[in-house]
Amino acid sequence: MLSLFRPFAALLVGGGLLLAGLPALAQSGGSPAPEITTRQEADRTIREYRVDGVLYAIEIQPASGPSYYLVDRDGDGNFERQEGNDITVPEWVRQDG
Repeated sequence: MLSLFRPFAALLVGGGLLLAGLPALAQSGGSPAPEITTRQEADRTIREYRVDGVLYAIEIQPASGPSYYLVDRDGDGNFERQEGNDITVPEWVRQDG
């Protein structure tokens, strides 16, 4: 019975390590480290990503279902939906900083 549990335990530990690394994905590619503000609403968690006070992305984690991002790709204030876990600081934010 214990031998059946080991692969499952390894999977849980590996999954936990992967989830722990997700915030680092937002910083990948030599981007400056974002300031992340988190707030909880009744049915979702919202994280705002800023560099030097400039908001460039918002992560929405619904109570059920996958999270998604709203990203201002060119600095015009229009946020576009982006799926997945890999967001980088847009070039316009890096140039302003």
